[in-house]
Amino acid sequence: MSNHKFQCSSCAWSCESSPIILECEKCSSPLNVRYLPQTSANIQPTGWSGHTIPLPLDHQEDLITLGEGNTPVVQLNNLKSRIMADIYVKQEYMNPTGSFKDRGTSIMISALKSMKVDELVEDSSGNAGASLSAYAAMSNMTAHIFVPESAPVPKIGQIEVYGATVHKIPGTRDATTDAAKTFVHDNQLVYASHNLSPFFIEGTKIFAHEIFREFGDNIPGDIVIPVGNGSLYLGMWKGLCELKESNHISHMPRLHFVQTEAVKPIYSAAKGRSWDVSMIRETRSGGTAVGSPPRQGEVIEVLTRSNGSCVTVTEEELADWQKILAAKEGIYAEPTSATALAGAEKLVRSDSIGKNNGILVPITGSGLKDDQPK
Repeated sequence: MSNHKFQCSSCAWSCESSPIILECEKCSSPLNVRYLPQTSANIQPTGWSGHTIPLPLDHQEDLITLGEGNTPVVQLNNLKSRIMADIYVKQEYMNPTGSFKDRGTSIMISALKSMKVDELVEDSSGNAGASLSAYAAMSNMTAHIFVPESAPVPKIGQIEVYGATVHKIPGTRDATTDAAKTFVHDNQLVYASHNLSPFFIEGTKIFAHEIFREFGDNIPGDIVIPVGNGSLYLGMWKGLCELKESNHISHMPRLHFVQTEAVKPIYSAAKGRSWDVSMIRETRSGGTAVGSPPRQGEVIEVLTRSNGSCVTVTEEELADWQKILAAKEGIYAEPTSATALAGAEKLVRSDSIGKNNGILVPITGSGLKDDQPK
């Protein structure tokens, strides 16, 4: 008997987990993993010691890993005078393929492999595609990765070197998603979408458990995350909820998110402002450039429940932060990560985050994987 089911994020509908079911059959909302009572298999993430984490696998040997996770946390001492707060970063670019996506991919691929899936499709602006390609190669699975033609050359090259078939799609990020879905339908393949798969968030939630292992019950009170679809944001919240329910932490941090002025659907919805995909503009923050995020409602719900704030930043602001983070702290982050730091600064300056609060920001990916800043 499996230790989990899929449950709708909006209504009460649920079903047995499946590699091909990605949305509710009643209301078409995304699905999440719900664990069944007294069915835990005590699966442990890579290199883990300490408290138990529920994961959607039945056997430890089902876990497929390249050594993801356990990334270091450092304090930005040289930039404290600029942000006027204690700010910590978790260096997610030290994951095997250079981004936090490896957390979600490890669990997603593990679950799909245990279901005998051997060929899959993903769409990505770069990091998720590279991650899935690497884990698929290790698992002897065939991967088709759909990317925007405008995706950074280093990221496309990384996907190709893992042996995946790359499909370059002209137009917006959303056009890439549409092309991937059509390919899945026409070829009867599994859509291993990091935006939709319930398994992906089960991997990203381990980020929160690692933060607890680092800080104990003194987790920084404000966490600022760049959001495209929200897999890390939602995973962070689910992990924190698990920690709170198991009495490991006594308080819940506030979760804030950042988008760019160029692509801001979730920000606009949270603020009650009109926005549609015709308003998309070019941005260097590829990880947040999702025009039609399927988990938008879930992100806004977490924003409300955590008493968080959201903000947008300009291309100039994120470019400035990418350069200053490298020059002052020796961290070469991807533009998406710089987006979060630029947003953190704006949240402090607007008093949405108190100047005496501790702040945590994930460095979601490496600057080496993007086009060079100008």
